[in-house]
Amino acid sequence: MQIGKRVQVVLAFIAILVVVQVINTFTGNGLVHHGIVPRTLGGLQGIAFAPFLHGSVRHLLSNLLPLAVLSWLVMSEGIERYLRVAVLICVISGVLVWGLGRASVHVGASGLIFGLWAYVLARAWYQRGVVSVLIAMGVVLTYSGLVFGFIPVPGVSFESHIFGALAGVLVAWLMHSKTLLAQA
Repeated sequence: MQIGKRVQVVLAFIAILVVVQVINTFTGNGLVHHGIVPRTLGGLQGIAFAPFLHGSVRHLLSNLLPLAVLSWLVMSEGIERYLRVAVLICVISGVLVWGLGRASVHVGASGLIFGLWAYVLARAWYQRGVVSVLIAMGVVLTYSGLVFGFIPVPGVSFESHIFGALAGVLVAWLMHSKTLLAQA
C-alpha cells in the first residue's frame, strides 16, 4: 500500500477529530451529550459519535498520537481492512459500553485505541508471521502502559478501554482465525 495514502487517511481522521473538538470547545462542550449514555435510548447515538468527541483539548491530545500510530499499523493490511476493523471495534465496544457501562457520558477515541492495540496483538497470534509478531512486540514495548487504562479511575471510561480491547481481540479473531484454522 502506498505510504502517501496511509498518511492522508491518518491526517484526515486527525483533522476530523480536531474540527469536532474546536466546535465542541466553542459550544462549551455542547457536543459531549452525544456520547454513549448507557441503557438510554438517546445514548445509543453515542455508539456512532463517541469516538469523535472528547471532553477537552487535553483529552483529544492524549489520544491523537496512539490513535495515529495504531491506525497506521493496522492500515498495513490496507485501508479497506482498517476501516472495517475500526468500525467493528467502535460498534462492538460501543454496544458493550452502552449495555454494561456506568451511568455516565462516555466519549473519546480511547475505546478505538485500545481496540486497535488489542487487534494488533491478537493479529500476531492468529497470523504467526514474522512481521506481525515484530509489530506486536513493538506495540507491547511502546504501549505497554495501556494496561493501566483497565484500572477504574474517576472521570475516565475504563469501560471503553476494556470493551475496546475485547472488541479488538474479537475482530482479530473474526478476520484472521480462518487463516490459523486452514493451517491446522
